[in-house]
Amino acid sequence: MKKASLAGAFFVSAIWLAPAQADVFCPAPLSLATFEVQRVVDGDTVRLKDGRSVRMIGVNAPETGKQGRTDEPFAVAARERLQSLVDASGGRVGVVPGRESKDRYGRTLAHLYGADGANLEAQLLAEGLGFQVAVAPNVELVACQQAAERSARQARLGLWRQSPVVEAAKIQRSGFAVIGGRVSKIERNRGGIWIELQDSLVLRIAPNLVDRIDSSLLKGLQGQSIEARGWVLDRSRRGGLKNGQARWLLPLTDPGMLQPAP
Repeated sequence: MKKASLAGAFFVSAIWLAPAQADVFCPAPLSLATFEVQRVVDGDTVRLKDGRSVRMIGVNAPETGKQGRTDEPFAVAARERLQSLVDASGGRVGVVPGRESKDRYGRTLAHLYGADGANLEAQLLAEGLGFQVAVAPNVELVACQQAAERSARQARLGLWRQSPVVEAAKIQRSGFAVIGGRVSKIERNRGGIWIELQDSLVLRIAPNLVDRIDSSLLKGLQGQSIEARGWVLDRSRRGGLKNGQARWLLPLTDPGMLQPAP
């Protein structure tokens, strides 16, 4: 798997010398710029005193209720845990911006660290309070964040107390999901690589991302049970569904979003 290097830096208001050998997943770099947190928005987003909203890289926490909707399971727990981690660091966090530094909503994309050198995303993952996500090019910490999530999954913590994996044939709505299913078809054309699961969902690897996927991995997928994660789209609502096509589409942007079924 190719790794994207972290790049970019903000004005340094303070330098944080974090422990290099901290006994944590994804320990911090030797020195970090730190910033004061104004408030914790939810389990994966904070607002800094300088006005920036920071979306944490590598974790997707359950959504808190908006516009009359109810909180997703563990959404409040994730927000409260992130708040406690920020409080334990004196209200300041170390910030390492991603290679892609902004998302489509204008939020800063960054890894956050506590005063003890611990990666805050990995701590949430290790406690089952979020799902690990890999969205290129911000994939520098994929391996250690996967390990953090794996520890929560094995211990059946939080979101893993009951399996959140949705069978491909039982998808009912768009949005983030961890999907399980058997590979029924693999095709490659000008639109990229298409991996179909049980005639219900298709995973798409865009042409510009094909070289990130190990070709030998693809050859061995036919007929195998796999797990994929990301944001599921309903092609019937976008007017792009043709006869014989799977209704649901999940774009893959990194190999870390596709794994053999456990």
